[in-house]
Amino acid sequence: MASISGLSGFDSAQFVDQLMQLETAPKTRLQTRVRSEESAVSALQTLNTRLAALSTKAADTGRAGAWSTLTASSTTPGVTATATAATAATSFSVTVDRLARTHQLTFAAPAALTGSVTGGATAEPTTVRLDRLDGTAPLDLETDGTLQGLVDALNDPANETGVRATAVRVAEGSYRLLVESTATGAASDFALSAADGSPLLGGATARAGEDAAVTLGGITATSSTNTFDDLMPGVTLSLAPPATAGSTATLTIAREAGAVQTAMKSLVDDINSLLTSFDTVTASGGTGSAKGMLAGDVAVRGVRTALFDAVYPKDGTTLAELGIQTDRYGKLVLDEKALAAAYEKDPEKVAAALGSAGEGFAARVRDVAKSASAPVDGTLTVAVSGRQDGIKRLADSVAQWDLRLELRRTTLTRQFTALETALTQMQSQSTWLAGQIGSLPSRNG
Repeated sequence: MASISGLSGFDSAQFVDQLMQLETAPKTRLQTRVRSEESAVSALQTLNTRLAALSTKAADTGRAGAWSTLTASSTTPGVTATATAATAATSFSVTVDRLARTHQLTFAAPAALTGSVTGGATAEPTTVRLDRLDGTAPLDLETDGTLQGLVDALNDPANETGVRATAVRVAEGSYRLLVESTATGAASDFALSAADGSPLLGGATARAGEDAAVTLGGITATSSTNTFDDLMPGVTLSLAPPATAGSTATLTIAREAGAVQTAMKSLVDDINSLLTSFDTVTASGGTGSAKGMLAGDVAVRGVRTALFDAVYPKDGTTLAELGIQTDRYGKLVLDEKALAAAYEKDPEKVAAALGSAGEGFAARVRDVAKSASAPVDGTLTVAVSGRQDGIKRLADSVAQWDLRLELRRTTLTRQFTALETALTQMQSQSTWLAGQIGSLPSRNG
């Protein structure tokens, strides 16, 4: 609205501005509340995200197979072992009787790579017969009749021969054929001949395939490969060079608490970090401490309490003997040495008490974190939604105040403009009256 100001010496615009500052105070308080609520929502969302991550970590902590309960070591290179939770800590000696080897044929007659080697006098001069001697039908392979063609046919993956062939150069332009099975073991033998059964390349010298064999406490075990699955319950033994026949190794299966310590330390550290964040945002304020933006929020304090109480088993016992306790600051304390000692003594008990299966510590933490951060009805999720709705209502109130203040300014401007107009008129009349009085003749004159 247009106004006049200053003609009478009265600055109405300044008065209107000052009055509007007072009128704006409630709106300013609403805007401050909006900013405060937005900060609170941000803090809740941060806590919610961290709780969701904690829920995932807790679910993975102590999951079946997550903790390597046993490790195996060997005194002899080439003799190795792996152990699973199915075995017990132990130590034993094993003697290598022999390593597994392939079946091998070394053909006698040398030939050029382009030389005809597949039996030119037969009815099928370019065909060779591979018999795996395993009860299946022999495999007839088509070649071009040359040594190189024979090697290529035997090595062609499409033919699925189960052997690999090599032309070994013995002199300039002269090669001898070496063929061996791709698998090891006594059952890896095979025969290779012309299609009519006649020998190729002057016949072959065979080196029979053999099973690997080891002796353990006077008991001999064999394997078609150099791996002995479940040689003992939960123990797999492997042989490889430089181990040779006659090698003796002492294998030790020992418990390893490192994975348990690492997992529990990480979980406890994350819980303590979250507890500290809860304490910061819900601080009531006082000497030397700032008031948290979520001070007095009962729901948030409840989540903090539930997370801390997860350390207590539901059967009334404690985790102290497993190395987890609480301190006077409301945090968790992990004694890694005590945890390692307890684990080495009874790994199943530790896994049950601390893992995510059943009602273990990690399972309780997972449940609390999941309940608080669930996408729809989680405690903090609901708190975030409630505050966001409140912010929308506050924003609507601020908008209403904008309209109300605009109308108020218009009213004040109109009133003060009228007042200033009246003052101006009064000043004019006063000036005129003073002039009239001044023009009257003096009684003494």
